[in-house]
Amino acid sequence: MANLDVRDILDIEVPSSNELTKESILGADKKPRKKYEYKVPKRPEGMHREVFALLCKDNNDVPPLFPTDTGKGYKQAKAKLGMKKVRPWKWTPFTNPARTDDAIFHHWRRVADAGKEYPFAKFNKKVPIPTYTNAEYVQHLVTSGWTRAETDHLFDLCRRFDLRFIVIRDRWDKAKYPTVRSVEDLKERYYQVCAALTKAKSHNDKVYVFDAEHEKRRKEQLKKLFERTPKQVEEEQTLLTELRKIEQRKKERDRKTQDLQKLITAADHQADPRKNERKSSKKNTTTSRRLNKTDTAHISQKVRSQIVESAGIKFPDFKNSGVSLRSQRIKLPNNLGQKKMKGIEQMLNELNLELNPSPTEQICQQFNELRSDIVLHYELKSALSTCDYELQALRHQFEALAPGKTLTIPAALLPKPEPEVKPDIIDVVGSPSMSNVSH
Repeated sequence: MANLDVRDILDIEVPSSNELTKESILGADKKPRKKYEYKVPKRPEGMHREVFALLCKDNNDVPPLFPTDTGKGYKQAKAKLGMKKVRPWKWTPFTNPARTDDAIFHHWRRVADAGKEYPFAKFNKKVPIPTYTNAEYVQHLVTSGWTRAETDHLFDLCRRFDLRFIVIRDRWDKAKYPTVRSVEDLKERYYQVCAALTKAKSHNDKVYVFDAEHEKRRKEQLKKLFERTPKQVEEEQTLLTELRKIEQRKKERDRKTQDLQKLITAADHQADPRKNERKSSKKNTTTSRRLNKTDTAHISQKVRSQIVESAGIKFPDFKNSGVSLRSQRIKLPNNLGQKKMKGIEQMLNELNLELNPSPTEQICQQFNELRSDIVLHYELKSALSTCDYELQALRHQFEALAPGKTLTIPAALLPKPEPEVKPDIIDVVGSPSMSNVSH
């Protein structure tokens, strides 16, 4: 029982045999080997399964860089040695067809390939340079400024250097032909001869024409651009910045002009609402001619509401929203702005009107129209002040650019001064000239 108690305390399994040993008490020295388990990384979100399979496989093999037919990926296949004889190689002399000096070189080559052309000869491509006879030159190629000897020398250099005109100009024989020729002059003469020969031989008018003057101007502009000083670069950046500002101010001015035109149009519509009512009534009579008096009154009221909305304030419509209070119709919308609300409140105080009158049907309609007129007046006044400010700024700019001159602004463009309203004076005491009458 003592052995079993000790085993129970030390948490040791009971062996099949009843013998108590050191290994059974302390445990075995050998540690169990851990099996290596490869964990496949998780596929990222949004990546397709096929793309993820290209990046990672079950055995963590990197995909091959190029297609293989071994079926083993990037692993190199073992060489399969057979009993066949090795193909013999021989140190053989060869000549390069691209060379004209008949130089002989040596390299290793298979005996089976003996007598074949040099394999890299197919890369010896040359630019086809046209040729001409004496009769063709006399008939088609004679031009002022170029002799026959200079033209022959030019085409000889073109064949030697494959139309590399920079090299051709450098190798130009200045001792024999002292006339100074630029790269553009050489190219112009070459393409002029090619075009003349093409037209004469194939009767094709579609030829390449080289514009030497345009090429010279292009190079001069590139040279000036490359030779700019840091001060000139900074000045150019400043001018570009000013140009962007001018374009932005122009866009802002155009936007203000459009807004002002909309305000003027709204003011014209509101100044003569009867015309709008007549137009709308005509349209409605064409669609339905059998309308009673209540329908026409409803249409005129609808037209007036549209005019009020176009003036600047769009009041909410509670016709289709169920039960509502009439006082909600005279409530100003939240998107009107604090400045316009303060202006409306100030104007109503000057007119001695209540800010929240009794919301009858007629008062609601007329009160909303009045506040719309106030908003329209406020917007027209701000637009007028903006235009006046721009006129004054233009006048100052003109005077700064042309000292000693003054820009006269027409009177039609200047804002008219508001007439002074003299308050009515009530003589209660009496003037000094009047005699006091005693009753």
